[in-house]
Amino acid sequence: MNTVAQPVRLLHLEDSEPDHALAMAQLRRGGLDVRSERIESRAEFEQALQRRWDVILSDYNLPGFSGLEALQMLRDSGLLLPFILVSGEIGEDTAVEAMRNGASDYLLKNNLARLAPAIEHAIAAARTQRAHRQADRELQASRRQLSELAQHLQTSVENERNAIAREIHDDVGGSLTALKFDLDWIGRRSPQPEVRQRVASALDTVTHAIEASQRIMHNLRPAILEQGLVPALQWMASRFEKRSGIACEFRSRHERLSLPPGVPLVAYRTAQEALTNVSKHAQARRVSIDLSLTGGVLSLEISDDGRGLSSTDLAKAQSFGIRGLKERALTVGGWVDLSSSAAGTSLILSVPLDDGQPAGEEPAGDDAEERDHDPSAWGSL
Repeated sequence: MNTVAQPVRLLHLEDSEPDHALAMAQLRRGGLDVRSERIESRAEFEQALQRRWDVILSDYNLPGFSGLEALQMLRDSGLLLPFILVSGEIGEDTAVEAMRNGASDYLLKNNLARLAPAIEHAIAAARTQRAHRQADRELQASRRQLSELAQHLQTSVENERNAIAREIHDDVGGSLTALKFDLDWIGRRSPQPEVRQRVASALDTVTHAIEASQRIMHNLRPAILEQGLVPALQWMASRFEKRSGIACEFRSRHERLSLPPGVPLVAYRTAQEALTNVSKHAQARRVSIDLSLTGGVLSLEISDDGRGLSSTDLAKAQSFGIRGLKERALTVGGWVDLSSSAAGTSLILSVPLDDGQPAGEEPAGDDAEERDHDPSAWGSL
């Protein structure tokens, strides 16, 4: 029972009409309804490839042409068609070479009993291969769409964060700063100790509110990135150490890096998330942040000497925490690797920088003291 669609469109490369007739008779005996065309030259074959076929049957020796050359032409065309060699004088070595080069099968002209099954099998295999190729194309398209969606979501999130940070800076920050000035004015002019004491307490509360607002604003919108990724990470390491009490060292041989748009923010957010996890879970005493640019690949590693992650922790990280970092990295063509042991945890962000993208050293400026400066802070009294 044949398993291929009827009729079978067959292109036959054969210079002998009797051999062609014999092959077609064998296929009819095998139960196949064949619509065939016989050709015998390179030019005819090249022209025939412009039309639709289900299978190609080819003699090995043709006038000024060969079955292996025809097979190569088929491969060069990119068409996924089964190609079967049929010859009266093909050797084992030639048959093996043909199979390695993509032939579906080979048969001898004096033994055509399995020609029909061979064609059925070859057509079914080609159909499966085409389905796999289509599935791969759809998978790649789906991955591109997911990457574009992730990038759009990340952009939307950052835009919303920027908007909230501006609101905090302009409205909340301005109001708190004005309130601090007013309280200070009252405290300096009031003769009553009780009032000055209450004013001092209120000033402390307002100062804490300003600091909290600044911290929230920095988390929402890292304005320090305007100074560059290297100064931003230096500042982040310093602030983390002061806030958490965990020793944090930033290391890089670069003073400045000129990076493609989007990459500095991805690197900054990755370090920010990693340090947050260290402070919450790692029970670490030391953290190091290493930034390098080697062989066109930007690498950012955050490592700690904490308790490490258990297999359960790693499973959770792969399911949730690390997934967001990986999706963020994908928006700039990068990836994230996470490893952990009893000696600590290491998270590495890698971002290949295309040749067409601007990347490299920027000249160092005279702004070393700005690395500890908060670029979006409000004036203090």
